[in-house]
Amino acid sequence: MTVWKKPVTVALLTAQSQNTAVSHLGIEFLEVGDDFIKARVPVDARTRQPYGLLHGGVSVVLAETLGSCAAVCACPEGWYGVGLDINANHLRGVTSGWVTGTAKPVHIGRTTQVWQIELHNEAGQLTCISRITMAMLAHK
Repeated sequence: MTVWKKPVTVALLTAQSQNTAVSHLGIEFLEVGDDFIKARVPVDARTRQPYGLLHGGVSVVLAETLGSCAAVCACPEGWYGVGLDINANHLRGVTSGWVTGTAKPVHIGRTTQVWQIELHNEAGQLTCISRITMAMLAHK
């Protein structure tokens, strides 16, 4: 059973992200399932910190992008979401390739949602785990 209350596809997410931080950093949406959204970010000159590792802030951008997109698509028409809190534990450095993130719901309520986002390197190793809490608001 799907958690989505609004249309959500890779093409829609990609189109909405044009000319934003998401497209500037090279983030690519990959897959939408019944209860998850998956995207990846390249580890390259745009996304590395001075010591050659994927910048922790870029990991958080990927996590927040996934959690925010998921929350908005999982709320009823006429509602939208804004971030209340995000945390991230950086577990393993990445120097090249791609980091792929997957957002899955922890709680989908009427006024709040919580999403967990796991980021993995190309070897499938967990590099970062994040959790975002979203406030769900009705359009006025």
